[in-house]
Amino acid sequence: MDADLEMLRDTARRFFENECVPHEQRWTEQHHADRGIWTKAGQAGLLCASIPEEYGGGGGSFLHEAVICEEQSAALVAAFSNNVHSGIVAHYILAYGSEAQKRRWLPRMATGELVAAIAMSEPGAGTDLQRIKTSARRDGDTYVINGSKTFITNGYHANLIVVAVKTNAEAGAKGVSLVVLETDGLPGFRRGRILEKLGQKTLDTVELFFDEVRVPVDHLLGGEEGRGFVQLMQQLPQERLLIAVGAVATMHRAIADTTAYVRQRQIFGQPLMAMQNTRFKLAECQTQATVARSFVDDCIQRLLRGELDVPTAAMAKWWTTQTNCQIIDECLQLHGGYGYMTEYPIARMYADVRVSKIYGGANEVMKEIIARSMDR
Repeated sequence: MDADLEMLRDTARRFFENECVPHEQRWTEQHHADRGIWTKAGQAGLLCASIPEEYGGGGGSFLHEAVICEEQSAALVAAFSNNVHSGIVAHYILAYGSEAQKRRWLPRMATGELVAAIAMSEPGAGTDLQRIKTSARRDGDTYVINGSKTFITNGYHANLIVVAVKTNAEAGAKGVSLVVLETDGLPGFRRGRILEKLGQKTLDTVELFFDEVRVPVDHLLGGEEGRGFVQLMQQLPQERLLIAVGAVATMHRAIADTTAYVRQRQIFGQPLMAMQNTRFKLAECQTQATVARSFVDDCIQRLLRGELDVPTAAMAKWWTTQTNCQIIDECLQLHGGYGYMTEYPIARMYADVRVSKIYGGANEVMKEIIARSMDR
């Protein structure tokens, strides 16, 4: 941390506390945040913080994204995914987009004029992206896209979507390409229902449908068909590290909330904190959270040096999300019956974090990635 990052942390903390937390209940009921939160986040400098200033971004590094992610997670704000917008989609465009593509899309993403999503998962293909069926066939100077996607984060508001398609159905992973859609007024593009989820009820997660959708050929990322799978694999370490950053921030929030609760909760004439079981459980949770933070900080340093490999990112993703779920479960137990009430943050955390063991690659797949790296 330095003065610049501390200033960003303060800005992010105040933004989430003032602009998001007061609206969480209403957003839960409508199953999505207000569209205006994106432009407010852009005005606050919280979008595309790690994108160069020449493309409208904040000119920072992954550290800036990590600070914003930490504060959003600590505030328990799941109403919009800046990780997907700024930490993932913006970097696909920065890494693989042409100069014209970068200047066309990144500045408007930084202001919140464009809300970004990435569409990979399908009803029959989640972690195994080689099995996607959404197709893009070349027709002159356009691609014609047909198919559907599901579990799309930011999908209700998104008007810029990176879509994983098959440009060659017979080529397996080498037939996957990434095509960018600007969806406003786009014929053949349709959003499905907002999906009912166990947690993260304020986050707009939808199905997407493509029926003869025509997109200019120059919306292909990377300038060459068949490079999409490699592009996805190259960006996954940063995506998985952002998940780990959020998990660490949430586990520390859970411990802080629970410590405050057991200090004031009375049982058998004394504070719950006076019970040895309570103290031991919190000591275990605090130790795990401290180890997690140290490991993730090391991964961040590796990423900044360009040394974070796929197996280590997989370790960070699966272990922090698994540990986070375990810690929150222990903390909920210490709340007793009140831990089951959604008016208490610990109950919302319990529901919200469960999906983290699934998205970004299921934890079982993370272990397979690690094992393969050991079996060489």
